[in-house]
Amino acid sequence: MLMEMNKSKIPVFNLILLVIFIILFVFATVKYGPELTLLAKEPEQFRAAILAYGYTSVLVFIAVEIMQVVIAAIPGELIQIAGGYMYGSLLGTLYLVVGAVAGSFLAFFASRLLGYPLVRAFVSEGKLKRFNRLLESQRSDVIMFVLYLLPGIPKDILTYIAGLTPANPWKFLLISTVARLPALFACAYIGANLENENYRQVVALLGVAVVLFFLGILYRDRLIDKIHRILHSHSKE
Repeated sequence: MLMEMNKSKIPVFNLILLVIFIILFVFATVKYGPELTLLAKEPEQFRAAILAYGYTSVLVFIAVEIMQVVIAAIPGELIQIAGGYMYGSLLGTLYLVVGAVAGSFLAFFASRLLGYPLVRAFVSEGKLKRFNRLLESQRSDVIMFVLYLLPGIPKDILTYIAGLTPANPWKFLLISTVARLPALFACAYIGANLENENYRQVVALLGVAVVLFFLGILYRDRLIDKIHRILHSHSKE
């Protein structure tokens, strides 16, 4: 498996890059993570902070979404709802997709370049092996789509794990983006309704989103185990 190969000794240059990446990752998480999270909880303040950059504000917002994907500790839903609040459902979704694709690209290739030590720095060994087996299976495309579609799955962490597998990067980006699209649109739609003061609709949508999120958390392990069993049974045929 590619993950096993990545456990072997890595070149000195890659090791230097790994140290630099981890230092930048920790620095950005500590310095910008809490501030972005607090700002996103107050959409009006978040909008004011972004729009203060003038004609480059859209690029700044996309950069924030990229940072949210690369730095998995930043709550994505808050940034995505804030995007809908600022730009509306359609433009908000568009900018979020651009940021998600760019962030996934960076995370995937950082993982592929720097290897197992990078991912192991913030993913447990058990979780890493579990997802790695799924993404290396013959039905990895379908499994990848399902994992990115389901709520409650740590999608940004999954992007790093995917970088350790033989997954085609362009196919991975296409599948993961299409699977993420419903959730990105839903968050942008909630944000747009919040800005338009459609509070009943916001409450209803948030209620559905919260229920789906907790169902995803509660049943994701069972679902992953079931996928494992299906793959195992097919491998015996």
